[in-house]
Amino acid sequence: MKALTITAVLAVSATARAQTLKLPDASPAAKISQTIGLTEVTVTYHRPAVAGRTIWGQLVPYDEPWRAGANENTTIAFSTDAVVGGTPIKAGTYGLHTLPTAKDWTVMFSTVTTSWGSYSYDPKEDAARITVTPRTTATAEERMAFRFDAPTTTGATLVLAWDKLALAIPIEVDTPKVAMASVRLQLRSTAGFSWEGYAEAAAYWLAHGGPLDEALGYADRSIAMEPHYRNEIVRAAILDKQGNAKAAAEQRAKAQPLATEGDLLNDAYRLLGDHKTAEAIATFRAVAARYPASWNAQDSLAEALATSGDKPGAIAAYTKALALAKSPGSKQRLERALARLKSS
Repeated sequence: MKALTITAVLAVSATARAQTLKLPDASPAAKISQTIGLTEVTVTYHRPAVAGRTIWGQLVPYDEPWRAGANENTTIAFSTDAVVGGTPIKAGTYGLHTLPTAKDWTVMFSTVTTSWGSYSYDPKEDAARITVTPRTTATAEERMAFRFDAPTTTGATLVLAWDKLALAIPIEVDTPKVAMASVRLQLRSTAGFSWEGYAEAAAYWLAHGGPLDEALGYADRSIAMEPHYRNEIVRAAILDKQGNAKAAAEQRAKAQPLATEGDLLNDAYRLLGDHKTAEAIATFRAVAARYPASWNAQDSLAEALATSGDKPGAIAAYTKALALAKSPGSKQRLERALARLKSS
């Protein structure tokens, strides 16, 4: 019995030694994502601390691959094709490694994502390599961090910051190309059963350099489902861009009876946003004439006139809008606008 007890204790001890407890990590795990247009970029990493150590050239040696973090591979995932530092990279997940030096760094995107650190890093497995010059920062970052700076619909800058160093990695995406590929798939699903889906696709193609024949096909399909001002007018714009001015004019004339007040005001505001102020004001005036009982039409005209610097015209339009408005909230807003104009 005694021998059996000793054997059992030894077995339990061996099992205990084989197990590892889940305890707080000295370099906690982190994940950061940024959407660029329709593209998701995600960095997964661990965050070491300075903890009073000399980082660059000592804890992180120069001229040796470094994992850009702690523990297992730092990884970066792109949901679509992208461009990093001017170098194309395919959609997918990559091990993110760096080669620090006292001057320029090399950033490597490895096809292997399951390594522990950079100990088994092999340059033959790189999908892309770029050269980046780090900068010295005024304040120190105690824990290493990734962040995304200056995001737009077509790009962002991924920044690695630790101690008094920041390494910026530019990321760009051909968002119109990505969006068009996505829309083509969406139109094969529920979006393809509405006139709005095809109208939006036609308008996006037109605005972002898509194939005009394809855009015209979308507009035609939308109109065949249900004619509206939006799909008729985008068809006219496509014809215009194709150089068919006569057909475009006929299409615009066909669209006009379908236009609502909101449609026409949206057109006018779009012209105003494109800095076509004279055209915008002419459209606002036409809307106000077409809808003489609309305080909103007069209000919109007043805004446009004020933007153009026509103070008397804006005051006159705001005064008409105030006389037509019914709700107390609208009246108060118009009164404030008039007071600001008169006091300026």
